[in-house]
Order: sequence, then C-alpha cells, then structure tokens
Amino acid sequence: MKIRAITLFAALNFPADPEALQKLGACATAARRAYESAGIAVQTLRLALPGLPDAPDLCADAVALETAAHAAGFEYVSLGPVETARLPELPALFAATKGIFATAHIVHPQTGAIDGAAIRAAADVIRRCAAIEDGFGNLRFAALANVGPGTPFFPAAYHDGGPTAFALALESADLMVAACNNARDADDAHQRLIALLETHAARLVPLAEELAHEHGLRFGGLDFSTAPYPDPAISIGAALEQLSGQHLGAPGTLTAAATLASALDQADFPHAGFCGMMMPVLEDPILAQRAAEGRYGVGDLLQWSAVCGTGLDTVPLPGDASPEALARLLFDIAALSVRLHKPLTARLMPLPGKVAGDPVHFDFPYFADGGILPLLGDRKRGRLANTNTLPLTSRKT
Repeated sequence: MKIRAITLFAALNFPADPEALQKLGACATAARRAYESAGIAVQTLRLALPGLPDAPDLCADAVALETAAHAAGFEYVSLGPVETARLPELPALFAATKGIFATAHIVHPQTGAIDGAAIRAAADVIRRCAAIEDGFGNLRFAALANVGPGTPFFPAAYHDGGPTAFALALESADLMVAACNNARDADDAHQRLIALLETHAARLVPLAEELAHEHGLRFGGLDFSTAPYPDPAISIGAALEQLSGQHLGAPGTLTAAATLASALDQADFPHAGFCGMMMPVLEDPILAQRAAEGRYGVGDLLQWSAVCGTGLDTVPLPGDASPEALARLLFDIAALSVRLHKPLTARLMPLPGKVAGDPVHFDFPYFADGGILPLLGDRKRGRLANTNTLPLTSRKT
C-alpha cells in the first residue's frame, strides 16, 4: 500500500495568492515528510478547491494558479465543479495546462434531479478534449453524480468551502490481491481484507491526527478505494479473478467485486470519499488486458458499479464517439447513481483515430496497454436529447 495522494482542500481567491499557496504547500510537504519518515511512500501532493471561481479570464488565471501551485509543491490542482454555462471554457483551459483538473455535476447537488443540460455540455467537453494530446486531455475531466466534497481522488476532489482540510487517497489494490491469495473461500478473503485495511489504517490515522493538530487542519479521513497500478501485484482485476476463478467479465465477477467492496464498507477506519471498488480500465494491467481481449464492455462496468464501483474511469472509447452517444452514457451513470443513491463518476476517453478493438498505448507510467471498448448507439436523438431535468427518486427498500 502507498499513499497515492495527500490532498489538501482549501478555498482560494482568484487570481491565486502565491503566499497562501506556499502556506498550504508547507502543510502538505510536512505531511509527506511525516509519512515517508514512517516508511510509507507518498506519490503526489494535490490541492482541491471548492469550485470554479468568478474569474473573467479563467484560462490565464488557471495557468498562473498551476505555476504558483507547482512552486508550492503541489503536482496537481482540482478547480472543482464547473457551472454548466462555463463548461465550454474547459477544453482551452486543459490545452493550456498540464496539471489542472475540473468536473461537472450531472446530478443537481441541491435537488437530486438529473441535469440534462449539464450532461450535454459535459459530453461536448469530452468530445472536444479528445483532441488534446491524442485523447489524454480527458484524464483531467470527470462528470460527477452524487459525489460530495472531500473525496481525495482526482478528478472528483473538491472542497466544501469550510476550513482547510486534508484526506489521504490510497493505492490499495495490492491489499485486495493479498487478501485473495491463499484464501479458503470468498468469506475468508472478505475477512482477511477487513483485517488488512484496519491494520494499515492503524498506522495512517494517528499520524494524520497529529498533523491536523499541529497545522490547524481538519482530517477528512482515508479513501481506501482500490486504486491500482500497472503491475499484476497491484491489480484489482487480478484480485477479482483470484476470487471468482474466472477471467474478468465472466459470471462471478460481480459477486467478487461486491465481496471486496463490502469489506471496504465494514472495516473500521475514518472513511473519506468513495471507499469503493475503483476499476480504472487503463490504470490496471488486468482490466486493460481483458478490455483488449474483448472480455467485457461498458455495460459490464456499469453493472459492477451497481454493487461496488466508483463509476466509469479511464474508459478508452472510439475516437468517433458522438456527443449523443456520450450523453446517453452519462445519463446512464446519473440514473444509476440516483436510483441507488450512490456516488458515481464518469471519466471517458475517446481516442482519435481509434475504433473498437484497436490497441491502446500511452507513454504514461500510470497506464497499462489496453484496447478500445465499443460504445453502442449512433447519432439518433431520442427523447433524452430533449430532457433538461429528470427528477428520478431513489429506490425504496
């Protein structure tokens, strides 16, 4: 297990005050040193803001923010949710920066209704960002459905606007693999995982509480979502296949995912963010390989999200994916989120010039080689295309 990110949540004015950023960076750097001194690797320091500020020249202010944040020690910055009217500005912002992230609410945070206008605007952002770095630009944008503040994983991270806080995003897929290795059965793997999570939390939490007290911060908790790395020993796909005894996508995959996700729910530690089954297609070697082999599709990822997941993450799609097809997929994410009353995200990556089944390779250490998943449907406009508000309700239990 590693700390994927120490994420600070803070409110900043635009243009960003370099002195304020330096103070935040000093807190994050102190946290990194404390954990590394305790023998726990820290990959990145990140900063999450409450949402898009009222900046007339957003692109220029974002470039300045990125420069000042990097000087303060932060590798990445999330602006947080962007209002629908300003979503068209994001592709130019992403093209001008390297480490700025942003999101869009596709379920209205106050009413809980599905926001069709936001969905169509987000689909257009995804389509336009496909032209940035051969599709890599979409790594920094996600659509959010019922995702609250305080999630330390990017792109979903944003601040609640209160006092400065921090939380830990953990790379913990190796714990899932360890729990499934030599387990007698699924229940044994479930219990082993609970024990592993609690053992590691016992190392992480006391130090976090000391740091919070020392620097006057709120400690938001641990997000043990199963972040993988392109190594079979740190692969949630490998853990699922060990548990089910089958290739990912075969019957049994959903039960295996639900078993591990349930352990995340039951383990005793201060939860932050999703604490769910993260299945980023291009970040996991087994997920990427099975996608290239055609063993599962986007519909399967949605199905697994119903019992455990954080949504659709780093999903490689055909480069000619239409805005209409992308919007329908976002509607599905939003509908699943509302009906099950659970947080979900969509980080979709149409790749120019690629069609379903084509190989995928990025010169990026956090991505594995995979294959393009098909996106069914065409440019026909059904009734969803005219829907602005859809007030679904959660399923009664």
